[in-house]
Amino acid sequence: MACFLYLTWTVTVMAQGRFRPGDIVPEPYLKVYGYEKFFTISKINGEVRALMLQNSYKDEAAVVPMESLRYLRVLHCDEDGNAVVGELVCAASIARDLEEIMKALFEAGYPIEKMRLVDYYGGDDEASMRDNNTSCFNQRLSTSGAKVSRHSYGLAIDINPLYNPYYKAKAFGKIVRPAGSDLYLNRKAHFPYKIQKGDLCYRLFKEHGFRWGGEWLSGKDYQHFEKH
Repeated sequence: MACFLYLTWTVTVMAQGRFRPGDIVPEPYLKVYGYEKFFTISKINGEVRALMLQNSYKDEAAVVPMESLRYLRVLHCDEDGNAVVGELVCAASIARDLEEIMKALFEAGYPIEKMRLVDYYGGDDEASMRDNNTSCFNQRLSTSGAKVSRHSYGLAIDINPLYNPYYKAKAFGKIVRPAGSDLYLNRKAHFPYKIQKGDLCYRLFKEHGFRWGGEWLSGKDYQHFEKH
């Protein structure tokens, strides 16, 4: 009976189309069908394009054409070990890098809590970071506000940002983003989702030619990896 119910459920899922971003993929499904098909790269399609034009892609201020961006579907593991469907928009030039990195992190069970487009947060980077959402493309200024962010080119990604904050000392105090992440500036403390030099996440991005914000001399951006 259990086998029959599972097969019925499988046929229903396949008939309804693929899993959606944010969905947990049951382990029995992965055992039968594998996980490779969840890692895909495509051009920006109508549904995603429409969503981006309302939020992350400000047409009048865009620094790259949308045709130079790519949409990724991947799997990532949450802290409980569930396989979750994730999504990213990035520059075409780093799409294969990110696909390979995310596949290696998934295979190793490296925890990433959420991976949804920043558009679901209205393009609000602060809201996305506070929700510990991993994201890539967003048409915006850098966190310091001094220049156009590498995210505007789709060439930067923020991983588990709540637990890996941005920090910069100023004459009037300090800037910490997202708000409420001060606790995680103590990089010697033990807490989930922490990125540190030498761990798997760090090594994979460095092997693919990315720079890590945690190694910057002027301030730190522990969540941030970028490529030029």
